[in-house]
Amino acid sequence: MPLSSLLAGFGLGLSLIVAIGAQNVFVLRQGIRREHVFAVAAICALSDLALIVVGVSGIGVVLAAVPWLVDVIRWAGAAFLVAYGLLAARRAIRPSGETLEVASAEREVESAEADAAGLVDAGAGTPAAPADPAASVSTTLTRRSTGLAAAVLTCLALTWLNPHVYLDTVFLLGSVANTHGDGRWAFAAGAGIASLVWFFGLAYGARLLGGVLSSPRAWRVLDAVIAVVMVGLGVMLVLPH
Repeated sequence: MPLSSLLAGFGLGLSLIVAIGAQNVFVLRQGIRREHVFAVAAICALSDLALIVVGVSGIGVVLAAVPWLVDVIRWAGAAFLVAYGLLAARRAIRPSGETLEVASAEREVESAEADAAGLVDAGAGTPAAPADPAASVSTTLTRRSTGLAAAVLTCLALTWLNPHVYLDTVFLLGSVANTHGDGRWAFAAGAGIASLVWFFGLAYGARLLGGVLSSPRAWRVLDAVIAVVMVGLGVMLVLPH
């Protein structure tokens, strides 16, 4: 397994995944709320793995029959990467409102915890408070939770009904992987590892990093890094090897 192809796949896969989008916002939100974290992360990662395999194998068959398409795809992929990077740069300069949804989700949890703490502090001295404060805490937090079925369906919809996932994972990753020749499956493995690392890291690390990632400034910095990486990869793709 060529290490260079594996690392290239990991780098490109991670660069594509970490861009701010509805899917990442949802995963982060579920992680912050500690709801169905494993199921959400697994659906996203396994979906990516399936799409990567389809992209590498499907595009590979076409390229084997029409070898000159490699150059066309290389230039098209480079153009796509540069355009993607410019969009990330634009988000860094003029951030969208999606980060506000993450912050809002975190504030909901904090508000619920504050309400629960207030019930505990009030105790029996407040006529409206129940006799068992612990029960009140459970009721307050449970009322705000999302059911497993709803979380799974939302995650599937955000993944499979998003046209960009086919452009990024099937076409772009598949076509770039095939420029690596015999190392294409190593490239695909690297991209798959990136998906596993990102989605499970984001889901399980969200609670610890929620305060940082919910900051619009932090997302702007992240988008700026994505912009540099994507444009750099696009330029490298068309440079003589």
